[in-house]
Parts: sequence; C-alpha cells; structure tokens
Amino acid sequence: MRLKSGIWVSAYLRRCAVENVPAVVVKRGHEDAGAIFIEVDRLDGTLNLYAPAPAGLSATEAERFWVACFGGEAANAQAVAEYLARQEEFDPDLWVIAVEDKEGRHFLGDALIAA
Repeated sequence: MRLKSGIWVSAYLRRCAVENVPAVVVKRGHEDAGAIFIEVDRLDGTLNLYAPAPAGLSATEAERFWVACFGGEAANAQAVAEYLARQEEFDPDLWVIAVEDKEGRHFLGDALIAA
C-alpha cells in the first residue's frame, strides 16, 4: 500500500526545511491519492520539473518514483505552467510543490529514475 499523498507531501516539505530550502504547496490535490509534481526553481529564470513515474517503470507499487520532465533539461516558467495545466486537465486532483534552490536540488534521491 502506498503512502497517502498528503502525508508524503508533508514529509517532503519537512525534508526541504531540514536543508534550509524553501518549499511550498502551490496546488493542493487529493489527500489520499493525488499525483504529485515538484518544480524546482533554480532562481535564474529556469525550472526543473519532476513528475510521477509512469506505471510499469517502478518495481513496486508501494513506493513513489519520479521522472524528470523536459528530458531532464531546465525549462522556463511558462513552459512549466503550460505542462502543469495540461496535466491538471487530465487529473484535477494533482499536487504541485514549488522548491527554490540555486543548486537545483530536488531531494528525491534514488526515487528519481530514468524514463
């Protein structure tokens, strides 16, 4: 059984706070099962976006795994906003977390996989 989205988001925000990195919930999704997107603002006009890994890319259903959007390249704020708007049309219960870090750290560790 997978950890509820709301609990995972709370833990992720705490992880960012421990590293002294600002992170906020921009859009609150479904508490139990909303998809979670993480945008990392590098504070230079570019952002990296991380999305839930598609089903089948992870070995287990109990853990959350992530993929980098835009081929892992940084994008501008407009491109990220348009991407998230398209995702929201498909899943209105999604979460969006905004992180600000000049180093571009996402704190996903081994949960970030290559798509």
